[in-house]
Amino acid sequence: MYFPEQAEYNMNEFYRIKLLPQYIFNGLADMKAEAESRGEEILDFGMGNPDLPTPPHIVDTLIEAAKKPENHRYSLSKGIAPLRTAICDWYQQHYQAELDPEKEAIVTIGSKEGIAHLALAITGPGDIALVPSPAYPIHTYAFIIAGAEVKHVSLMGNQQDIFNKIKVAIEGSNPIPKILVLNFPSNPTTQCVEVSFFEEIIALAKQYGIWVLHDLAYADIVFDDYKAPSILQVKGAKEVAVECYTLSKSYNMPGWRVGFMCGNDRLITALTKMKSYLDYGMFAPIQLAAITALTSGPESIKEICAVYKKRRDLLCAGLQQTQWEFAIPRASMFVWARIPETYRHLGSFEFSKQLLLKAGVSVSPGIGFGPFGDEYVRFSLIEDEPKISKAIMNMAQMFKMDTVAVT
Repeated sequence: MYFPEQAEYNMNEFYRIKLLPQYIFNGLADMKAEAESRGEEILDFGMGNPDLPTPPHIVDTLIEAAKKPENHRYSLSKGIAPLRTAICDWYQQHYQAELDPEKEAIVTIGSKEGIAHLALAITGPGDIALVPSPAYPIHTYAFIIAGAEVKHVSLMGNQQDIFNKIKVAIEGSNPIPKILVLNFPSNPTTQCVEVSFFEEIIALAKQYGIWVLHDLAYADIVFDDYKAPSILQVKGAKEVAVECYTLSKSYNMPGWRVGFMCGNDRLITALTKMKSYLDYGMFAPIQLAAITALTSGPESIKEICAVYKKRRDLLCAGLQQTQWEFAIPRASMFVWARIPETYRHLGSFEFSKQLLLKAGVSVSPGIGFGPFGDEYVRFSLIEDEPKISKAIMNMAQMFKMDTVAVT
């Protein structure tokens, strides 16, 4: 028998949507849009969205490839063979890591898509994913969407502290986590590790039978002679690990949505099968342009890093003159700063709102990256130097006025 009220109830129940909280960054984005609609200037250090243009030689390849009708057909969900070969050659050149382009590499529509679909492919109810916090949201919510349970471990501390916390979390978990997610250089905290950290992680993962997913999104955005290691340069890493990478930051290609995942053949096969049901791959001219990016040498990357370094140095010098606590980042396009003590009781979301309203400065609240981030905010290095200087001046003025108001 048909009961309309029962049907209405079932129609309005969306299982996975109920698992997701309101995306905290949306509220601040709305406030920013409202302020701009009133004619106010907002100095935007929020979303990690590169403001620099894609290098011309990459754009030229896209244009020429798009003119050819044979490139207008469906592609392959795992990516065209020449791009997968270029990816493996890139790993050999940068990390002396040998990969099979047929079995150990897959092209993804940005790294975010690859992470989400790998989670759907290999985890579900009853599985545990161990994710450091603070973390980029997809590292957590990919597994929540897949139906798995997420356990967080604090990312604060030095390399050995982090490893020890991970080890304790694994040993104290019942059941043992199915997968450990890592991201170094870290978004949002900018923390960096050496290859010795990955050597310990791989040994630990093999000991307990755990998969490892490492997000190497900021491999190339490095400063002060730091070189970000790959987990795949560790001997035997492919037995338990995969690593994802994106061209978004290294080559100023965020809107192009080009990434890849490499490593363990069982995980790559699982992701390939999942993607075969979900997409036909990205537009072939974009993939051909990605080959140009990966094979064109380091010059454009060096230029991009130089811009971010100038912005980092200027922002950090300004923050040091006020009440902020932070470590100068050796990598990534962010500065992760502890909220000045006077405002810390507000929490990161409320403080970010005040910073937007009083100083015209938009940042990302740390709570949006997990439970251990609420005393911090993240600055993205996506404004030019004059705007950075203005933001520093505006924040200093806000702090001064608030101090006077309190006294």
